[in-house]
Amino acid sequence: MLASNAPRVSARVLFGLFGLFAALAAASPAHAGLPPEGTCPTIGGAAGAGGEDAAGPVLQEGTRIGVGDLGRLRSLIPDEVWQHREVFFHEGMQLEIGPCHRRYAFPRFFQQATEDLSAGVTIDEKANLSGYVAGLPFPPDAIDPANPDAGARWAWNLALRYRGAGPIGSFRITDLPSRIGTPETYRGSFFWLQTGGRADLRQSGASEIPLADALWVAGGRFDEPMNARELAWRQIRPDDTLESFSKSDDTFVYVPSMRKPRRAATTWVDGLYTPRFRVSGTDAAGGAVPYGSTEYGPQASIHPTAGLSIAASENLRRGFEGLTLRPNAYRWTLKGERDVLAPINGVSPGYPENPDRNFGESGLSVASDRWDVRHAVLIEGISKRDDEGEAGRVTIYVDWQTQQPLYWVTRKKNGIILDVGILVHRYSGDLAQYPEWPGGGMALVFDPVAASFFAASEGRSGWRRESYDVRSVPVDAKEVRRMSSTDGLLHGR
Repeated sequence: MLASNAPRVSARVLFGLFGLFAALAAASPAHAGLPPEGTCPTIGGAAGAGGEDAAGPVLQEGTRIGVGDLGRLRSLIPDEVWQHREVFFHEGMQLEIGPCHRRYAFPRFFQQATEDLSAGVTIDEKANLSGYVAGLPFPPDAIDPANPDAGARWAWNLALRYRGAGPIGSFRITDLPSRIGTPETYRGSFFWLQTGGRADLRQSGASEIPLADALWVAGGRFDEPMNARELAWRQIRPDDTLESFSKSDDTFVYVPSMRKPRRAATTWVDGLYTPRFRVSGTDAAGGAVPYGSTEYGPQASIHPTAGLSIAASENLRRGFEGLTLRPNAYRWTLKGERDVLAPINGVSPGYPENPDRNFGESGLSVASDRWDVRHAVLIEGISKRDDEGEAGRVTIYVDWQTQQPLYWVTRKKNGIILDVGILVHRYSGDLAQYPEWPGGGMALVFDPVAASFFAASEGRSGWRRESYDVRSVPVDAKEVRRMSSTDGLLHGR
């Protein structure tokens, strides 16, 4: 029994405390999970006396949001993006609200592989993977967020997510200078071909893939501008990188000025390799102007000398960042889960379907598109390498249901943001003219059609990639052999 002089707690206070504890419990990873399909969140209303937005109406699919109403969506936009909202959103934008927590379908062969094979997958204390064959290594609903390795499991799901046979298509990269100069545009073609873990080939045992000991092979070539024309590359990732992150890829570059393929000067790459390339022009001293950051000086550009041609084969962390990574090269932490708005299934085309699309004053805004409400897991990885340069930490917003990357934030190891990226996908299941999977049926794949990265540490610098014609269905055996062979690099093919 309480003493007569004990302080009295009002029912209103108790109710408020109960609500606070309930909110904290709901935000706890132990109670997180995928919300019911069609459950839309509330958005901000008018500002109250305390300066905070009052609870507003429930967000509705099909609603169009202009820049003036952006504040009402604050709770659904990652903090890193919100800090640079003048870059990622623009006057005149029309952001269409898509479905809330839509359940996107996957091919049955991928689901079956996950069900049959995931029990045999193990992960050690160094985040190395063993026993992986095909499908997702870890079913999302079986990942215990309280386990120390939960972040690493989500990272492996991201790396080994369903991607069809891999995207193949063209690209346009727009590089935005930080201080002086004008935006430069580069065009070409690229591919990311899955050569290991193909769930569709598992049951039959048939395979047109010649690289049995590789996870994937990637590459591409530049067609424009003339300075970079025929610069081409191949990157082959061995399957033993699943169990050892220190294993280097086999990466080759065709440098036009040398007229032959050569091994890349960068011996180890985390994600997708991109060769350094230059643009025509002069700096204040009359020398060559390199692509992107001037961190590496003029020696980072293509030039008709052997030394500079070798420098061109160094890796450039622009253009294809966010397409893949090595999970066991990081120490991962699951930071939590939250609802976000993201263009996981955009409907507004860009290059080459619509080369004149408006990306705002910054050139980096993909806001005029359809953005779904998605439930994301936040994972943070700290690099195990000491020589990775400035990029020592990465934060990724991973879609809970599809394992697609939604947002990609790179930091120095001390936490200072280097760049913030938004990744745009398009779901093939909604495209009437999308090619069928061999043997019939739909591919049901998310194609990586665009990416927009703002280099926060370089003033107004950044880059945008558009690849709206990519398709991720298998190609014929002849094309596979060409993509998998370094001989195809001759003459920039």
